Amino acid sequence: MRILLVEDDPMIGDAVQGALNDASYATDWVNDGLTALATLDTQHYDLVLLDLGLPGKDGLDVLDSIRARNNAVPLLIISARDGLGDRLRGLDGGADDYLLKPFAMAELLARTRAVLRRKGGNALSLLDNGVVTLDLISKEATVEGSPAMQLSSREFALLQALMIRPGAILSRSELEDRLYGWGNEVESNAVEFLIHALRRKLGSHVIKNVRGLGWMVLKNG
Repeated sequence: MRILLVEDDPMIGDAVQGALNDASYATDWVNDGLTALATLDTQHYDLVLLDLGLPGKDGLDVLDSIRARNNAVPLLIISARDGLGDRLRGLDGGADDYLLKPFAMAELLARTRAVLRRKGGNALSLLDNGVVTLDLISKEATVEGSPAMQLSSREFALLQALMIRPGAILSRSELEDRLYGWGNEVESNAVEFLIHALRRKLGSHVIKNVRGLGWMVLKNG
């Protein structure tokens, strides 16, 4: 999963990006609203974390611009503005949640998972396609009849990307896009290596190869 963080405070931005990376999210960080909009025009993201007090273009105006472009990307506002008017304008303007600063990283991560679950149509912190179950909190995968297996951060991120869209074929470039943020070096065989590792842990039937196109997990039912 790939996240765009829009935050002008260097200390907060560095801390949030570090926490998101540790939680297996590929995270790109920009510090002003105009750059955020330009980035969203060229890159797909699974979630935007948006501060409001931004230089150049206020965060609420950035939100308006995103939705005016019919971009339905999930969006979580993170702001010190605690006034009811700001909160109402943000939520009514298309934000999926509003988190006040200062916040605990654990709460930010929980709200991030909740927004992504809602957008994916999942009520629980579990992804299940009838073959494998992925726990989004513990990062464990379970295949029926076998004990839960702990996944590495990259293994978890790749399996999550596939299980968010069961039945859809994701190419190597699409998977790399969800696994790596700016500045991350991507080895040419990184995706194949991770899929091989997951198949060893969970069984070769869990991830299907579609020759010449990419990989997929089966859709339940």
